[in-house]
Amino acid sequence: MKLVGVVGGGTMGAGIAEVCAKAGSDVLVLETKQEFADAATKRVTTSISRGVAKGKISQDDADAAIARVRVTLDIDEFADRDLVVEAAPEIESLKFEIFGKLDTIVKPSGILATNTSSIPVIKVATATKRPEQVLGMHFFNPVPLMPLVEIISTLVTSPETAAAVTDYAKNTLGKTTVQAGDRSGFIVNALLIPYLCQAIKMLDSGYATAEDIDAAMKGGCGYPMGPLTLVDTIGLDITLAAAESLYAEFAEPHLAPPALLRRMVESGRLGRKVGRGFYKYD
Repeated sequence: MKLVGVVGGGTMGAGIAEVCAKAGSDVLVLETKQEFADAATKRVTTSISRGVAKGKISQDDADAAIARVRVTLDIDEFADRDLVVEAAPEIESLKFEIFGKLDTIVKPSGILATNTSSIPVIKVATATKRPEQVLGMHFFNPVPLMPLVEIISTLVTSPETAAAVTDYAKNTLGKTTVQAGDRSGFIVNALLIPYLCQAIKMLDSGYATAEDIDAAMKGGCGYPMGPLTLVDTIGLDITLAAAESLYAEFAEPHLAPPALLRRMVESGRLGRKVGRGFYKYD
């Protein structure tokens, strides 16, 4: 796993690139436009520099890590990658298209992973002729700080592929790994998303205010963040996509995305990243 590719340089992709580079891997990030490429580079350098300011990494190590990250607009440059992690938006058709292209470009021994938070991995694995070398590698935001990586094997993922990626995540990146079955939501989001949706439904019913719902879960359950603040942090659009995936997989009424969540996404209130969700942000 010396040569790593990351598809997408957004918040998650940049975070994945950062932790891989700090662990010593040569990292190539794919973006679609130069302005996006520049933004991805800035995300990585800013985050690593913040670590220097906080005393978490030396300046020399930071400079070395930054030098190991390069952003490209040419997917053909991924031909030599040992591992490619896709971190594109949660759109099933887009991920299917990306994996189809990667399959024709990445060397035969290369492993292809998706960072999807909720889409069953087999749906993208079938876009390739190497489904035994495809699996889920689900990081959590912010990637440099959150310790967990879910490793998701499909029914056809080879044990060797799962073992190699688990070893890289655990022993090279220093992450805690858990093994999850290939069902929508995996472990974390299968439990988390219904909880978040129930909080939204409670708010919509007028049963309690957003502030009281959040305060109750923080003070009563010891959670570091209330559910509605958490949705704002994750992004309402991402939460909706995960809820839709869970409902499509299991078709259970309690998993249906709340109408309020859908209306807020349609109105552009996507959370902290745009300054307005369940709360307002400066």
